[in-house]
Amino acid sequence: MFTLISSAYKNNERMPEKYANMGVVGAENKNPPLKWEGAPVDTQSFAVVMVDHHPVANEFVHWLVINIPKDADSLPEGASPHQMPGGAKELNTTYQKPGYGGPRPPVGSGDHPYETIIYALNIDDLSLDSNAGIAEFQDAIKGKILGQAGLTGLFSQ
Repeated sequence: MFTLISSAYKNNERMPEKYANMGVVGAENKNPPLKWEGAPVDTQSFAVVMVDHHPVANEFVHWLVINIPKDADSLPEGASPHQMPGGAKELNTTYQKPGYGGPRPPVGSGDHPYETIIYALNIDDLSLDSNAGIAEFQDAIKGKILGQAGLTGLFSQ
Protein backbone atom coordinates (compact mmCIF):
# COMPACT_ATOMS: atom_id res chain seq x y z
CA MET A 1 0.00 0.00 0.00
CA PHE A 2 1.36 3.39 -1.08
CA THR A 3 1.36 5.76 1.92
CA LEU A 4 2.53 9.29 2.73
CA ILE A 5 3.34 10.36 6.29
CA SER A 6 4.97 13.24 8.12
CA SER A 7 6.78 13.10 11.44
CA ALA A 8 5.46 16.64 12.08
CA TYR A 9 1.72 15.93 12.10
CA LYS A 10 -0.76 13.14 11.50
CA ASN A 11 -3.49 13.04 8.87
CA ASN A 12 -6.27 15.56 9.61
CA GLU A 13 -4.39 17.08 12.55
CA ARG A 14 -3.01 20.59 13.01
CA MET A 15 0.21 21.56 11.26
CA PRO A 16 2.76 23.22 13.55
CA GLU A 17 3.20 26.99 13.08
CA LYS A 18 6.77 26.69 11.82
CA TYR A 19 5.45 25.33 8.50
CA ALA A 20 3.30 28.45 7.98
CA ASN A 21 4.30 31.32 5.74
CA MET A 22 5.93 34.45 7.07
CA GLY A 23 3.52 36.79 8.81
CA VAL A 24 2.09 34.03 10.99
CA VAL A 25 3.37 33.98 14.59
CA GLY A 26 6.03 31.27 14.89
CA ALA A 27 6.30 30.82 11.11
CA GLU A 28 9.54 29.65 9.51
CA ASN A 29 8.06 28.80 6.08
CA LYS A 30 9.79 25.41 6.06
CA ASN A 31 8.27 22.52 4.19
CA PRO A 32 7.18 19.75 6.54
CA PRO A 33 9.11 16.47 6.42
CA LEU A 34 7.45 13.90 4.17
CA LYS A 35 8.13 10.18 3.84
CA TRP A 36 6.50 7.66 1.54
CA GLU A 37 6.58 3.92 1.18
CA GLY A 38 4.96 1.19 -0.85
CA ALA A 39 5.28 2.95 -4.21
CA PRO A 40 4.32 0.89 -7.26
CA VAL A 41 7.20 -1.20 -8.63
CA ASP A 42 7.31 0.51 -12.05
CA THR A 43 7.54 4.05 -10.63
CA GLN A 44 9.92 6.24 -12.66
CA SER A 45 9.49 9.48 -10.69
CA PHE A 46 7.35 11.18 -8.06
CA ALA A 47 5.51 14.50 -7.96
CA VAL A 48 4.20 16.32 -4.89
CA VAL A 49 1.47 18.93 -4.68
CA MET A 50 0.08 20.76 -1.62
CA VAL A 51 -3.24 22.55 -2.05
CA ASP A 52 -5.54 24.43 0.35
CA HIS A 53 -9.08 23.24 -0.36
CA HIS A 54 -10.89 25.72 1.93
CA PRO A 55 -13.62 27.63 0.00
CA VAL A 56 -11.97 31.04 0.60
CA ALA A 57 -8.61 29.69 -0.63
CA ASN A 58 -9.90 28.81 -4.09
CA GLU A 59 -7.60 25.77 -4.47
CA PHE A 60 -4.48 27.74 -3.47
CA VAL A 61 -1.33 25.81 -4.49
CA HIS A 62 1.36 25.91 -1.78
CA TRP A 63 3.89 23.50 -3.28
CA LEU A 64 4.33 21.77 -6.62
CA VAL A 65 7.33 19.51 -7.22
CA ILE A 66 8.00 17.29 -10.24
CA ASN A 67 10.72 14.86 -11.35
CA ILE A 68 11.55 13.59 -7.87
CA PRO A 69 13.83 10.60 -8.57
CA LYS A 70 12.33 7.12 -8.30
CA ASP A 71 14.83 6.09 -5.62
CA ALA A 72 13.78 8.94 -3.29
CA ASP A 73 11.54 8.02 -0.37
CA SER A 74 11.37 11.33 1.50
CA LEU A 75 11.67 15.09 1.46
CA PRO A 76 13.28 16.36 4.66
CA GLU A 77 12.02 19.34 6.62
CA GLY A 78 13.20 22.54 4.97
CA ALA A 79 14.39 20.81 1.77
CA SER A 80 12.80 23.53 -0.38
CA PRO A 81 14.45 25.19 -2.18
CA HIS A 82 18.11 24.25 -1.67
CA GLN A 83 18.14 20.62 -0.53
CA MET A 84 15.78 18.95 -2.98
CA PRO A 85 16.74 15.56 -4.45
CA GLY A 86 18.81 15.76 -7.64
CA GLY A 87 16.62 16.30 -10.70
CA ALA A 88 13.58 17.45 -8.71
CA LYS A 89 12.04 20.67 -9.97
CA GLU A 90 9.82 23.06 -8.01
CA LEU A 91 7.17 24.86 -10.04
CA ASN A 92 5.43 28.14 -9.32
CA THR A 93 2.80 28.16 -6.59
CA THR A 94 -0.15 30.51 -6.27
CA TYR A 95 2.38 32.81 -4.54
CA GLN A 96 3.81 33.23 -8.08
CA LYS A 97 7.23 31.76 -7.28
CA PRO A 98 8.68 28.26 -7.18
CA GLY A 99 9.29 26.44 -3.94
CA TYR A 100 7.34 25.77 -0.80
CA GLY A 101 5.03 28.54 0.38
CA GLY A 102 3.44 27.67 3.69
CA PRO A 103 -0.08 28.27 4.97
CA ARG A 104 -1.22 31.81 5.68
CA PRO A 105 -5.01 31.64 5.77
CA PRO A 106 -7.11 34.72 6.47
CA VAL A 107 -7.51 35.36 10.19
CA GLY A 108 -10.82 34.03 11.48
CA SER A 109 -11.58 31.88 8.42
CA GLY A 110 -11.38 28.65 10.44
CA ASP A 111 -9.41 25.49 9.79
CA HIS A 112 -8.05 25.15 6.28
CA PRO A 113 -7.27 21.65 4.94
CA TYR A 114 -3.81 21.56 3.35
CA GLU A 115 -3.79 18.37 1.30
CA THR A 116 -0.43 17.02 0.20
CA ILE A 117 -0.54 14.35 -2.49
CA ILE A 118 2.39 12.35 -3.80
CA TYR A 119 2.00 10.81 -7.23
CA ALA A 120 4.01 7.80 -8.42
CA LEU A 121 4.47 8.30 -12.16
CA ASN A 122 5.48 6.04 -15.04
CA ILE A 123 7.69 8.76 -16.57
CA ASP A 124 10.95 10.22 -15.25
CA ASP A 125 10.67 13.74 -16.70
CA LEU A 126 7.48 15.78 -17.01
CA SER A 127 9.32 18.55 -18.93
CA LEU A 128 7.22 21.37 -17.49
CA ASP A 129 8.39 24.97 -17.33
CA SER A 130 8.76 26.50 -13.85
CA ASN A 131 5.83 28.79 -14.68
CA ALA A 132 3.48 25.87 -15.35
CA GLY A 133 0.53 25.94 -12.99
CA ILE A 134 -1.63 23.28 -11.43
CA ALA A 135 -3.76 22.89 -14.59
CA GLU A 136 -0.70 22.17 -16.76
CA PHE A 137 0.61 19.80 -14.11
CA GLN A 138 -2.69 17.90 -13.98
CA ASP A 139 -2.77 17.65 -17.78
CA ALA A 140 0.86 16.43 -17.84
CA ILE A 141 0.23 13.56 -15.38
CA LYS A 142 -2.95 12.26 -17.05
CA GLY A 143 -2.41 8.63 -17.98
CA LYS A 144 0.93 8.53 -16.15
CA ILE A 145 -0.23 7.95 -12.54
CA LEU A 146 0.66 4.53 -11.15
CA GLY A 147 -0.48 5.39 -7.63
CA GLN A 148 -1.02 8.25 -5.23
CA ALA A 149 -1.06 8.82 -1.49
CA GLY A 150 -2.21 11.78 0.55
CA LEU A 151 -1.85 13.55 3.86
CA THR A 152 -3.95 16.49 5.08
CA GLY A 153 -2.83 18.99 7.69
CA LEU A 154 -5.13 21.59 9.22
CA PHE A 155 -4.14 25.19 9.89
CA SER A 156 -5.91 28.36 11.00
CA GLN A 157 -5.08 31.68 12.58
